[in-house]
Amino acid sequence: MRRLFPVSEEAAGRATDEGVGAAVQAREWSLAELADAYAYPETPPGEPRPWLRANMVSTLDGAAQHDGRSQPISNATDMRVFGTLRALADVVIVGAETVRQEGYRPARAREEFAERRAAAGQGPAPAIAVVTASLDLDFSLPLFTSPLVPTLLLTGAAASPERRAAAEKAGARVVIAGDGVGVDPVRAVRALAELGHTRLLTEGGPRLLGQLVAAEVLDELCLTVSPMLTAGDAQRIAGGPSVTVPHRFALMSLLEEDGFLYSRYRRS
Repeated sequence: MRRLFPVSEEAAGRATDEGVGAAVQAREWSLAELADAYAYPETPPGEPRPWLRANMVSTLDGAAQHDGRSQPISNATDMRVFGTLRALADVVIVGAETVRQEGYRPARAREEFAERRAAAGQGPAPAIAVVTASLDLDFSLPLFTSPLVPTLLLTGAAASPERRAAAEKAGARVVIAGDGVGVDPVRAVRALAELGHTRLLTEGGPRLLGQLVAAEVLDELCLTVSPMLTAGDAQRIAGGPSVTVPHRFALMSLLEEDGFLYSRYRRS
């Protein structure tokens, strides 16, 4: 990572009147500073409230993927932010189709964040939680055979008993988060919190993010805007039925490097 331009909440307000150029200040950002900048909000004493953030990337014309994958529209700094967000999370929630298309692997322990995770009472790496109605996954993949912590499978009560047995035999933990075939996003968040996972991160894909938006369980969106145009019919970052009333989020911070914008929005 070379140079980032942080915009504080106060500076973001000034930028409205004075222009973004007057509100930014160029400087280098270390991994520790990124972790501080993207820290989860403090929770009050007692039973912690789960906080769900999403991390997505989009081109200027709204494409969340190119040729079915997000990597072609990303860059090294986006992946640096991606790694930092993972390092702060208890669990990473991802849709089954994204697992298949992106070739998901287990989250790895990173020495740079070991002390921070230990201080927060976290294990060496976040768990991966796959949202899947069918449990139609390849259980011979490293995501199931060699994770540091068991992979979680969020599914409905009507999921195939045979597939549930195969998942558990492979070492995955099946978590019921719906009465039927599919997963209820509200129940999924609650079930993860009951397992002690309150710092939640989702990396999509678009269909899953759309479900989380519609269920009003998304607290924060970390969106990288890539300075690319792809045209075509690629998905947006959130798909599925539209909400009745658009949900308003507030800009909390904005970083820029080489034309890429790294924004952070919270539910207002």
